[in-house]
Amino acid sequence: MPRKKVLLTVTTYPLPSRSYDELVCTAGILEDGTWIRIYPVPLSFLINLKGTGQVNNVKYTWVELDLNKRTDDFRPESYSPKNYNFKDIIIGNRIGTDNNWNRRKELCISNIYTNLSKLIEASKSPNNISLATFKPSKIISIEIEEDEREWKNEWKELRKQRDLFDTDKSPEILIPKLPYKFYYKFEDDSNKSSRLMIEDWEIGALYWNCLRRAEGDESIALEKVKQKYENDFKKNKDIYLFLGTTKQWHLRRAKNPFVIIGVFYPKKDDQLKLF
Repeated sequence: MPRKKVLLTVTTYPLPSRSYDELVCTAGILEDGTWIRIYPVPLSFLINLKGTGQVNNVKYTWVELDLNKRTDDFRPESYSPKNYNFKDIIIGNRIGTDNNWNRRKELCISNIYTNLSKLIEASKSPNNISLATFKPSKIISIEIEEDEREWKNEWKELRKQRDLFDTDKSPEILIPKLPYKFYYKFEDDSNKSSRLMIEDWEIGALYWNCLRRAEGDESIALEKVKQKYENDFKKNKDIYLFLGTTKQWHLRRAKNPFVIIGVFYPKKDDQLKLF
């Protein structure tokens, strides 16, 4: 495959796996507006990509690199780096939020689904669509559920082994386990209500930041997350959801194989009139 220029738009919260293939799943938009998934991408690489130590700072950055179509993944958008040391990568400019995310909107919301049933139908064979931008007609609420607080023991043991990216930090220390699951409940253009898990890195990072500011009080941290993703976003933001399938559930042809892998949130047009 020739070199591709990709606008990075999605980084999921890291999850351990036996194969290490989805330690971090990254997705983005090609210059023609189509989606592409790149994995595996090491967390350490993303942290150091822009030299800031923050994963969120790589979002909306152009990168150019050699990619190979994954032969072990039936999803058409799935590729892997040709060189796992990323020696061939060229880091381009980052697209900012000027003019209410105008340039980001041109690239990221040119092809939108508004009906979840139609998107799920498109995820079936032969199209097997696994990445999409989705516009909910209404955000109902954010829902939070308590989860396991530690990684599974088998994953911890795997992480003690030297991984293929030769990092000197053990991921069970580098990547804390989120003790909660976050979901968006929303309606589509048919007024059908759905509930999808949010697996974006950003919401996980927000929780940890809020917890630190709350001096370890989880109830305060969760309330701050809810205030942003429900109160602030519903009132002030024009919400789009980046949806992606998990390989496991897509392969099994689950009733709905999609999760939320990113939230796109420029200001509402009526909010701009206030400035």
